[in-house]
Amino acid sequence: MSETRLPLLFDLRGRRVLIVGGGSVALRRARTLLAHGLKVKVVAPEIRTELRRLLGEGGGRIDKTEFRPEHIAKNDFVIAATRDTTVNQQVAACARAAGIPVNVADDPQASDFVFPSILERGPLSIAIAGGGSPVLTRLLRRRLEALVPAGYGVLATLAAKYRDAARRGISDRERRTTFWEKILQGRVVDAALAGRGEEAEVLLQQALRAADPLAMPGEVFLVGAGPGDPGLLTLRAFDLLQRADIVLYDRLVADAVLALVNPAAERVYVGKRRAEHAVPQPEINQLLVTYARQGKRVVRLKGGDPFIFGRGGEEIERLCEERIPFQVIPGITAASGCASYAGIPLTHRDHAQSVRFLPGQLREGTIDLPWRELVQPGQTLVIYMALTGLPVIRDQLLRHGMDPATPVALVERGTLPEQRVTTASLSSILQALAAHEPVAPSLLIVGSVVALRARLFGV
Repeated sequence: MSETRLPLLFDLRGRRVLIVGGGSVALRRARTLLAHGLKVKVVAPEIRTELRRLLGEGGGRIDKTEFRPEHIAKNDFVIAATRDTTVNQQVAACARAAGIPVNVADDPQASDFVFPSILERGPLSIAIAGGGSPVLTRLLRRRLEALVPAGYGVLATLAAKYRDAARRGISDRERRTTFWEKILQGRVVDAALAGRGEEAEVLLQQALRAADPLAMPGEVFLVGAGPGDPGLLTLRAFDLLQRADIVLYDRLVADAVLALVNPAAERVYVGKRRAEHAVPQPEINQLLVTYARQGKRVVRLKGGDPFIFGRGGEEIERLCEERIPFQVIPGITAASGCASYAGIPLTHRDHAQSVRFLPGQLREGTIDLPWRELVQPGQTLVIYMALTGLPVIRDQLLRHGMDPATPVALVERGTLPEQRVTTASLSSILQALAAHEPVAPSLLIVGSVVALRARLFGV
């Protein structure tokens, strides 16, 4: 039989509820009911100490006796929460005979109502019920706990507090709805979710006092998209992608990550396409300023982490000069993401006590790196964008004294389903790659830790 229950929210303050049973289920139910203002009475021959204390503190009543049909009278709800199925059935039958809704613990088919799994954020309540699986509802609740942080309780409180002020200040209902949509997706939200409740309230007050409450300032978010797998995005990054007005992205952002962008958001590609030049960095900086001054929520989406070879520092310098509000949301950089998915620990007590991140782009046929410093024991080198310059990197490391037998790995399309890892010695890596045509983005890992891949992960 399909589920026919209709979720409804009632104000139950002051209502009377009878709980038959004195164990752990009764304790959970009593805690929930007392927190929501109901008058609770518990009937059971044995009542656990914690439940007695809870009822004493919450104004509940106790009748330490076996259940009798006369206990049902003068209650608005009844809960059968004993371990005895026969007693529970008797309680349910008496309640129905009296026309009182009843809940039978662990038996939804015998219940007139069920208790949902509830996630509370201040005055905001989210309930999950039905589906025939209490375990599944609990798992979904845990997922929602991560997706709906505590700051949403602050937002709900602020929205209720200033609802009348917004109605007075913005008489047109459609404009008022637009105002709240902007508020609940803008800087007020960002402040509340970051734990800055007072700042969130000040921003809301400023918006209500503005000559045009809908003309809100824009803001730029530099968001790390991680190395490719969308599961590696931070919750903060996911939230911003869902609320963006416009997204500027580059070629290192995986399609699976772009699929999470708000469908209504405008997407602007600022990376390099085949047979085309990349958008110059000064032009990208100006685009961020221009869109923010239009009042847009601008997400600058970067592969990996914005501050690790992502030129994020250059972009926020310009934003500071123009007094454009911005935030930086870090991402998992390719070094840690790709190494983990490839089964290569970047540090190990017996192999490497330090890691160096290095750029590997060719410039005029060479790569300007402190090669002598790189040929040191006890360290791992992680070289970004190393594919085109790999012959130069190999030759320079060998020329400066690195052991030709040093293990290396080239990780192509790291963390994505099509990831490919090629391991070899430093001297033979080019020959190993000759068997296939490697593709970008690729990451080169150099050091004895690479040899641990086979031993620890069997690959």
